[in-house]
Amino acid sequence: MPDLILKPGREKSLLRRHPWIFSGAIARVEGEPEMGETVDVRDSKGGFLARAAYSPHSQIRARAWTFEPDEAVDADFLRRRVRAALVSRSTLQIPGSTDALRLIHAESDGLPGLIVDRYADMLALQSLSAGSEFWKETIADILLEETGAACIYERSDADVRQLEGLPEKIGVMREPITRNSDSTNNETRLSNIVITENSLKFLVNLQSGHKTGFYLDQRDNRLKVRQMAEGREVLDCFCYTGGFTVNALAGGAKSVVSVEASAEALALGRENAELNGMPAERSEWIEGDVFQVLRKFRDAGRAFDMIILDPPKFAPTAAQAEKAARGYKDINLLAFKLLRPGGLLFTFSCSGGVEAALFQKIVAGAALDAGVEARIVGSMQQAADHPVALNFPEGAYLKGLICLKASAGR
Repeated sequence: MPDLILKPGREKSLLRRHPWIFSGAIARVEGEPEMGETVDVRDSKGGFLARAAYSPHSQIRARAWTFEPDEAVDADFLRRRVRAALVSRSTLQIPGSTDALRLIHAESDGLPGLIVDRYADMLALQSLSAGSEFWKETIADILLEETGAACIYERSDADVRQLEGLPEKIGVMREPITRNSDSTNNETRLSNIVITENSLKFLVNLQSGHKTGFYLDQRDNRLKVRQMAEGREVLDCFCYTGGFTVNALAGGAKSVVSVEASAEALALGRENAELNGMPAERSEWIEGDVFQVLRKFRDAGRAFDMIILDPPKFAPTAAQAEKAARGYKDINLLAFKLLRPGGLLFTFSCSGGVEAALFQKIVAGAALDAGVEARIVGSMQQAADHPVALNFPEGAYLKGLICLKASAGR
């Protein structure tokens, strides 16, 4: 087996069982490993540290599968990891509230770079690393056997694959969706999967939806919005396919204005509202740039009792955090201005490059510049099927705050 030999003193993170080995920590490579092939990682004196997947094009030059010297990385190893991930979801009783959930969350489930989401009887697989790509076909077979899914659809189209030197791959991986050659029916089913989440139903487009089709990580936070929306006039920004909107309406919101730049997503949002029997007169759907719409609302003197800000990733890496901070501050400042006294702001960041403390600082600065007083009355994070391994804090990417704008009496 090829070896990666680290420079002196560069083994500290691996001793803490952090799974990433960066190119700058490597003294030399002994052997000629293929992309994704398993290598042994050793310290400068030759001592075993980890068994990892080699990625010659990435700054993350290897990702650890295991830290046990006697554990081989093979089909049995992968099956054990898949089974452990599935058991954990059942232990947390997540399938009891939904038939759409994350089954495998990459490094935090001991399978670096591998994302697997379940949508009813379909699986969406996303391979984001050289190692998961190397074992992808084996993993697909294991998933079919362990889950009984009808189909595995690949959504390996995230930008991070470019950093791994991997091309985009989209399409059916395992089992025809129907057992005949009717491709029209297959296409229709892939773009119209119906899932259930906390008694509400949502249409999911597995082929072109964001991430793998739906923002499963916001499940608990959508429910929280439902629980707090009664009687409120709500503004849902970056509404995508209406997850927060439908929950707000289901919770008794007086009205919901939903803003989204994608006409396709907005159309699906309307369908989701109709699917759940929500009265059309309580909904307003606006196609447009959120920043511009918020400014127009400010200039027109509009106000709301609840505002939800769930923007796309502004800063994938820490290097982009400063630029992202300006965007987050801008939208939060505008939201505070549009929020009535006593109103609630649900504000999120899914940017890995913006840590929770920085995000809170940004929101605090936005309130200060908006000339309002606000208090944090709740914090939010990704749902439990998106776990964060203690040895991999980078897994905690979703951050959210519930802020109460002070009333006149403070």
